[in-house]
Amino acid sequence: MSVKERDRAAVLAKVRGEGLKLGEAAGMLALSYRQVKRLYKRFRERGVKGLVHGNVGRRSNRGRPEAERRDVLALVREFYSGPAAAGPGQRFGPTLAAEHLWDDHGILLPVTTLKRWMQEGKLWTRRRRRRDQHHVRARREHFGELLQIDGSFHDWFEGRGPRACLMTLIDDATGKKLGRFGKEETLWTAAALLRQWVERYGVPRAIYADRKTLYVAPGSRRQIERGREALSQFGLMCAKLEIEVIAAKSPEAKGRVERSHGTNQDRLVKKMRLKGIVTYEAANAFLETSYLPAHNARYAVRAGSSVDFHTAFDPKLDLGGVFCQERRRVLGKGWVVHYEKRLLHVLPTSEARRYCSPGVWLLVRESEDGTIRLIVRSREGRERDLAWEPVIVPLSQRGACVSASEPAIVEKTAGPKIINRPSASHPWRRLNHSEALARIAERERRQALAQGESLSVLHPATQYRAVKPETQNQGTFLMV
Repeated sequence: MSVKERDRAAVLAKVRGEGLKLGEAAGMLALSYRQVKRLYKRFRERGVKGLVHGNVGRRSNRGRPEAERRDVLALVREFYSGPAAAGPGQRFGPTLAAEHLWDDHGILLPVTTLKRWMQEGKLWTRRRRRRDQHHVRARREHFGELLQIDGSFHDWFEGRGPRACLMTLIDDATGKKLGRFGKEETLWTAAALLRQWVERYGVPRAIYADRKTLYVAPGSRRQIERGREALSQFGLMCAKLEIEVIAAKSPEAKGRVERSHGTNQDRLVKKMRLKGIVTYEAANAFLETSYLPAHNARYAVRAGSSVDFHTAFDPKLDLGGVFCQERRRVLGKGWVVHYEKRLLHVLPTSEARRYCSPGVWLLVRESEDGTIRLIVRSREGRERDLAWEPVIVPLSQRGACVSASEPAIVEKTAGPKIINRPSASHPWRRLNHSEALARIAERERRQALAQGESLSVLHPATQYRAVKPETQNQGTFLMV
């Protein structure tokens, strides 16, 4: 019996025993006079049980057959069950299980019904964890106004495959996202993800990332003193596309991508388990063709404004010159550029002599596959590629640049091994200098006694004086 039915029984008891009128009882119960009259009739005939609704305890007319319930729980127990603790083989939740029952078995079932059945069959118990409350930042109004990027290390293959990191790029306004698996959270994975976004949607306004050196360079002492902005290689790629990189001060600041990691660690892991995916290539293909399109279609929302803040990039733009490692190097006197322990000889063609000369700054661009390009930039900003070849420089001819078609190798000349021993007064031995002087004095004294001689000259380093045997006992030395 519910609380409402107990209250009605108490009021109707006053009608029967204390002379309360039915009109007054209707006002107290907020019911019509006719309804109270019917309730009072049932109360007189059957007592308190007459106020209980007649359908209580009966099976619903819309209830599903018991055979269907048994079949569904058998499927859940066979394909989507597992341990409750997080880790390999973790069981499916009611929402994800309902999706796969429809996709894989053609059974359409409400999530609430499946959740009740799973709880009754002890296949699902929700464990809620207490979390710190943080202020939820409102979404940006425009698509492409702000992207969030981050990597998530997790046992994505549940021990079936190698260790993996999922890089995720998500739009703050709509929740659309792209993902890519890799071994680590590397520059090339982030660059490939951003390039895929630019080619599909356009150039965004800003990217929100954490303070790893992959995204934000700390800056050298000289750059800090001169007030120059330090850019990491990823930041340099974004600067070429005029994308602002914003460094987050806490994980909660970029909570949208952090919460996306939790969703992927629950749903994506289980979906890849059903597909038997164990490699990076298969996981990336599954993300691109199946998981992300379905995920974005279901969970992405409409932006607050219909204006798209993406900027369409120029089709003539060389994206290979954007998404690469770029460093500045000086062209040496022998038309040689030093780069990563290698020597690159610029061929002094007529075109190269026209646009550059020794002492000019060049740009060395290296792509993910190791291809190196030497670029000279004119005052107008135009870039030209320079032809080059690797060189071999023998140790005896370090001043000359001898070109060759093989990779750069530094030859070593055979010779005696030179051992450099620091002197007694070297700064490395400065703390033990007095002890070294005492040892030198002791060695000289023993040599003098062995030869039967006595020294009467003050030693300049040891400050010891040897006295003649006839004036003092032989072998006696006085400290000055």
